[in-house]
Amino acid sequence: MKDTKKLLSVVGLGAAVTASAVMARDEIRIVGSSTVFPYTQAVSEQFSNSTGSPSPIVESTGTGGGMKIFCQGIGASYPDVTGASRAMKASEWELCQENGVTDITEAMIGFDGLSMALSRQNDFDWDLSLEEIYLALAAEVPVDGEWQENPYRTWSQINPELPDTEILVYGPPPTSGTRDAFVELAMHAGCEELDYVQEGGFDGDWVEENCSRMRTDGQFVEAGENDNLIVQRLNADPNSFGIFGYSFLFENLDALKPVAINGVDPSPETIADKSYPVSRPLFFYVKNAHRGVIPNMQVFIEEYMSEDALAPGGYLSERGLVSLSDDRRARLQDAVINGKSMSGK
Repeated sequence: MKDTKKLLSVVGLGAAVTASAVMARDEIRIVGSSTVFPYTQAVSEQFSNSTGSPSPIVESTGTGGGMKIFCQGIGASYPDVTGASRAMKASEWELCQENGVTDITEAMIGFDGLSMALSRQNDFDWDLSLEEIYLALAAEVPVDGEWQENPYRTWSQINPELPDTEILVYGPPPTSGTRDAFVELAMHAGCEELDYVQEGGFDGDWVEENCSRMRTDGQFVEAGENDNLIVQRLNADPNSFGIFGYSFLFENLDALKPVAINGVDPSPETIADKSYPVSRPLFFYVKNAHRGVIPNMQVFIEEYMSEDALAPGGYLSERGLVSLSDDRRARLQDAVINGKSMSGK
């Protein structure tokens, strides 16, 4: 009995220390995806305006970087929420578990398209196939029946109907969920369209192993997590391209124009009905141990889950988020507001 009381006392002390550590700050802290960032920022502004509470600190760290920080532990030194432009990986789930972040709620807030865009100063009507995108950006491609280093330097070398301009595309780094999604949805799909792959009978495992690397010879440039810097570069060079989430393109349509893919422009309608071929779900993850401890964290989550934010015509859809169906949105709101824990990955 004494041992049991001692154990309970230690557990209670640990919980008290954890709670005290988390309460060491007043602001909600959020990290993660640059694509989810503008949505979270909009919710943060609405939350602060309606409650008078300090605006949450929102950092654009990239999906992978956000997961790494989020999963480091419980307490004031660690963020409460992380945004993600892909689902949490099994390795990230394991990292969270190892560091005591065992109670997490997953929120899939809606859909976004992955867009290639360029300056409106460029007057060509761009429409690329997934195969052409792969041939422009991949590290290795088929040349004369052999799989080898990418030799293409201009768009016209890939398709003579395209302009005779240098291939130059600014895109996200490997830590970005946008990069992960682009590789899966555009590069892998484009690789699978190649005659070399189809006639060779190569399976999905071969495609993943051989078609995932972006070229590193200067035609594709990793431009970091700051999409605004990419816009500046595109305006400085109208022949260059950028890879963004549709939400960012939507916010910058005065300066940028989209590239159609397989004849379809990205829009809320084409992303929702899947006719635009490169779309993905967006997420955020909540550290439930911080609920009820960080001031107003639950109120912030409820604002994020509100119809004003998430419904069609809500203030997030006005920023480019493609809303979930009514039924899916209702299930999401119930699970996230009530802190339903996600299962193992």
